[in-house]
Amino acid sequence: EVQLMESGGGLVQPGGPLRLSCAASGFTFGMYTMHWVRQAPGKGLAWVSSISNGAKSITYADSVKGRFTISRDNAKNTLYLQMNSLKPEDTAVYYCVKGGLEFPGDWGSRGQGTQVTVSS
Repeated sequence: EVQLMESGGGLVQPGGPLRLSCAASGFTFGMYTMHWVRQAPGKGLAWVSSISNGAKSITYADSVKGRFTISRDNAKNTLYLQMNSLKPEDTAVYYCVKGGLEFPGDWGSRGQGTQVTVSS
């Protein structure tokens, strides 16, 4: 059974940093593309970033480019999202999503999410 558990969310002031983690289990993590997506209040899911299985291919949404960094540790089965220079419009529930064997590929299972609130 695929399990994805996000952590690291919280309340942060505008301009501050936050690092999200996603612990994966139930599949061979290092073989799959992974994604971060988010859902702001009252809106649908929005793609944030993707990383290929070996981390050689990485893409970002224009709204986070230059501020967010996706990474992964295949030995620890963990996906990360370093978020810097946070803005109020980054407020959302953040989910990690299992992708496919290709990049960027489709979206599959996702975790329960972690809330990020950017406010002074």
